[in-house]
Amino acid sequence: MAKQYDVLFRLLLIGDSGVGKTCLLCRFTDNEFHSSHISTIGVDFKMKTIEVDGIKVRIQIWDTAGQERYQTITKQYYRRAQGIFLVYDISSERSYQHIMKWVSDVDEYAPEGVQKILIGNKADEEQKRQVGREQGQQLAREYGMDFYETSACTNVNIKEAHRKELDGLRTRASNELALAELEEEEGKPEGSVNSSKTCWC
Repeated sequence: MAKQYDVLFRLLLIGDSGVGKTCLLCRFTDNEFHSSHISTIGVDFKMKTIEVDGIKVRIQIWDTAGQERYQTITKQYYRRAQGIFLVYDISSERSYQHIMKWVSDVDEYAPEGVQKILIGNKADEEQKRQVGREQGQQLAREYGMDFYETSACTNVNIKEAHRKELDGLRTRASNELALAELEEEEGKPEGSVNSSKTCWC
């Protein structure tokens, strides 16, 4: 059976309960929006396979529960993540203030150098806004993150935010695939030749 992908990446959605992480997940993977849903229990995930510069990339996006009682479980997933979306709700000052706690968790549990993007979700609820765009931009600058305001409801900036994450992973995808090919070559008997080997430099 032909391999369905060349490289696997795991992305993580973290943030307070109710900020719209599950809606962001459904919008990106299935282009669907559900106005009501049950809070995530523990961890859920969806997968999507895309092509980046000729490389088939399978993306696993893990949606974590924001409630305190599940955080011991969800922190286990930080270690395997290559990219992390830190999500707050622009209509909730509290969820914005808690980003600092989420960043602290990432620094403690995630791999060094993991790519982080700050997301101010529910941008369609302008009339309920409690967190200014400038506040989000400032916080992102302080922590060295990119920043997007998104709306899973109206599909604003969803593709842009994920494209930015994928741009950061593009080089890593090429490097990981090249490394896998090199290991495969080293494992072959001396004298065998792979005429179809591609140069990823």
